[in-house]
Amino acid sequence: MTRGRTNRILTTEIDAAGASRGPDEVAVEEPLEIRLDGNLVGTTMRTPGHDFALAAGFCLSDGLLGEATVRSVKYCRGDGPGAVVESEFNVVTVSTGGRAPIPEPRLGVTSSACGLCGTTAVDELRTRLHPLPVVEPFSASLVFDAPERLLADAPIFAATGAVHAAALFDRDGEVVVLREDVGRHNAVDKVVGERLLAGAMPAPDLGLAVSGRVGFEIVQKAWAAGVTLVVAKGAPTSLAVEAARIARITLIGWASDGRARIFEGAVEQ
Repeated sequence: MTRGRTNRILTTEIDAAGASRGPDEVAVEEPLEIRLDGNLVGTTMRTPGHDFALAAGFCLSDGLLGEATVRSVKYCRGDGPGAVVESEFNVVTVSTGGRAPIPEPRLGVTSSACGLCGTTAVDELRTRLHPLPVVEPFSASLVFDAPERLLADAPIFAATGAVHAAALFDRDGEVVVLREDVGRHNAVDKVVGERLLAGAMPAPDLGLAVSGRVGFEIVQKAWAAGVTLVVAKGAPTSLAVEAARIARITLIGWASDGRARIFEGAVEQ
């Protein structure tokens, strides 16, 4: 069973002419508890949908899998791992057959706005991730309007204006997978998780387009997925630029209206 990702509520709209009542769409936000081999990892606020990909992408991006591969992802009971139930329950367990290291659970709820902020440093990433292979640069014309063009088909945003979008795209500029979520980090985890579950990671010939700014955690997730290009409508942070330099990720911001700014790496003119 798939729950709705938007709810309709009654609102009051005001303007110079006065006030009027009418319905509006709001994005659904609910907690998702993520477990790894039955062990609690943490809880994140997210938009329901593609929960298995989100959980798998979360575990990959945060280095929780180690050398293990994902064998299955299931909904389970909140009072104990392993019991599969209907999908309205907000608990998911990622199974590696016990091959992944036992995770240290995060206390509290991970905000959909802040994702994994502050939990990982560049030095820690260096210990578990190697610089990505050198690949042919993407064409400049492809990245100029990538966020606007690739993320245009985002139905939840069109209905509510309250979610972020992320898309993986190929060298022809075609969308491979696009996902939306109230958290920009969750949207990235969802597209990464889709490719992971499809056995299509790493992805050095794919680019990642995101609808907002690029914080350190977005580059971290791209690095873990082997993605060599990140392009955003907003700007990156200083730590994101540093991580991109070490990872050999081309990092592009302010991409819109036929213009873009390269913060790290290069494109083909």
